[in-house]
Amino acid sequence: MINISDKRIEDAIVPVFRLAFRPFFLLGASYAAIAITVWVWMFQTGQPTMLQVPALWWHAHEMVFGFSMAIVVGFVLTAVQNWTGINGTKSYRLALLVNLWILPRLLFWTESPLWLIAAIESVFIAMVAYETGVRVIKTKGWRNAFFILLFVLALLANLISYASLQDIGPFSSSDVWLAMLWWFTILLSVMGARVIPFFTARRLNTPKPSSILWLEVLAILPLLVLFNLSFLPTEFTHLEQVMMLVSGVAHLVIVIRWQPWRTYREPLLWSLHLAYFCIPLSLILRAELSHMFAAHNMLHLFVIGGLGGLILSMITRVTMGHTGRAIYQGSSMAIGFAALMIAAIVRSVGVTLWPEKLILLLDISGFLWVLAFTIYLVKFGFMLVTARVDGHPG
Repeated sequence: MINISDKRIEDAIVPVFRLAFRPFFLLGASYAAIAITVWVWMFQTGQPTMLQVPALWWHAHEMVFGFSMAIVVGFVLTAVQNWTGINGTKSYRLALLVNLWILPRLLFWTESPLWLIAAIESVFIAMVAYETGVRVIKTKGWRNAFFILLFVLALLANLISYASLQDIGPFSSSDVWLAMLWWFTILLSVMGARVIPFFTARRLNTPKPSSILWLEVLAILPLLVLFNLSFLPTEFTHLEQVMMLVSGVAHLVIVIRWQPWRTYREPLLWSLHLAYFCIPLSLILRAELSHMFAAHNMLHLFVIGGLGGLILSMITRVTMGHTGRAIYQGSSMAIGFAALMIAAIVRSVGVTLWPEKLILLLDISGFLWVLAFTIYLVKFGFMLVTARVDGHPG
């Protein structure tokens, strides 16, 4: 039974601060549209004088620690209430976390010292790890202790990213971004394998495929190896390719076992399956492509199609469910889901095939990305700032 506090106390809290998914989904989706718009502008006009860090560093950092981290925090701090039965982070504590996330986004465009921005982000991630960890440990929910470790690793990687700007330490910014992409791949692999077959079985009223331990190990273990290889001073190109291929094939088998073709009538299901499919597709293509430019572009197949696609589908579902609405009877996001998948293909495959049209293709993929998250904000944004329609807390 969830330990929900007195309803009068709940009602006194501004709706947007009643659970973490509300402010962080709203801010994360908004920032997804804003940050990519700014990046496309910077890509064509050059380094802005107001921005105190290199534009490429800012783009990678903000996609990882700005947009994506906001969504992950919103999801985990909301889900941990269901996992543990202890009230989620809310009210003033949640407002403090929100402000700790907002401040670095703004301070990059001021003359604030980088150590201050790094410190604020570190406090933010540490507080998220604490808010998650204290609930998991109190209830001995060791199955979810995995998330505490992930946040600690993210904290360390973020500090390394700032150190690389000052040429401190042996790691480059690219090492950090690659490591964090593996971080997100691990996170999405684990979470996707938990929820996608479950959601599908419930909606279609079909048996849920049983998990196969050795197959899951083959899918996840190489990703952990790849995360660690990102920080090693020597290149292990052949080993990396082998690890990507093993993980990619294992993930592909997992996807096929879920029978995604049965979900074509339901956007909230096919969007999850299609986004998850981008994980093995990206891994296999990156393992097999010897051309560095082509392999780099396949990163965007994962980032836009996999990471962005799973985020958009999950925040749509969570927003509906946690605001007291029927998940499958709300406004359709099919156009938004499709726009994001087309953006992934344009940015990865399109740029690989027609590199001379890079600017045009970047504009198209950027527009489709912004369109997808704008559709979400228009259709679901008001739900995040208003009370649940069923009168329940949260």
